Amino acid sequence: METALLSFCNWSTLGVCAALKLPQISAVLAARSARGISLPSLLLELAGFLVFLRYQHYYDYPLLTYLEYPILIAQDIILLLCVFHFNGNVKQAAPYMAVFLSSWFILTLQKWIIDLAMNLCTFISAASKFAQLQYLWKTRDSGAVSALTWSLSSYTCATRIITTLITTSDLTNVIHTEG
Repeated sequence: METALLSFCNWSTLGVCAALKLPQISAVLAARSARGISLPSLLLELAGFLVFLRYQHYYDYPLLTYLEYPILIAQDIILLLCVFHFNGNVKQAAPYMAVFLSSWFILTLQKWIIDLAMNLCTFISAASKFAQLQYLWKTRDSGAVSALTWSLSSYTCATRIITTLITTSDLTNVIHTEG
C-alpha cells in the first residue's frame, strides 16, 4: 500500500509539474504581454526552486523525490525570458541568470550554507506569493496569472509532503516544501 501511494504521488507530481506553468506561459504568449506577472515574485520562486533542487541533490535523495524541480526551473526560466522579452529588455535577464548559475555552486561550498538556505525557503516561498499578490492588488489586473497553476501547485506541495515523509523523513524538507 505504501509503495503504491509513493509511486502514485511521485509520478502524479511529475506529471502535474510537467504542465504546471504551461497555462501561464500560454497566457503570456497569447496576450504577447507579461501583464499581471510580478518579476520579483518569479525571481523569488526560481530561487526557492533552485535551493530545493540543490538541497535534495546535495543530500543524495532519490531522484524521483525531486525530479520536478528541473522541470519547474526550466518553465520559470521560459516565463522569466517571456517577461523580459515582452517588457522589451531581454538583455537584463543575463545578470539574473548569472546569479542563479553561480548560486548553484555557492550553495554547497559549506554544509551550513545549503542548510541555512533551505531553512529560509519557507520565507522565500511566502515572499514570492506575497509579491505576486501585492502586484495583483496594485495593478488590479490578474493578466497572465493562472488560478489553475496555483491549484496544481497546492496539489504537488501536498504530494511532496507525503513522499518526503515516506522516503526520507526529513522534517526540514517537509516544513519548507515549496508550494
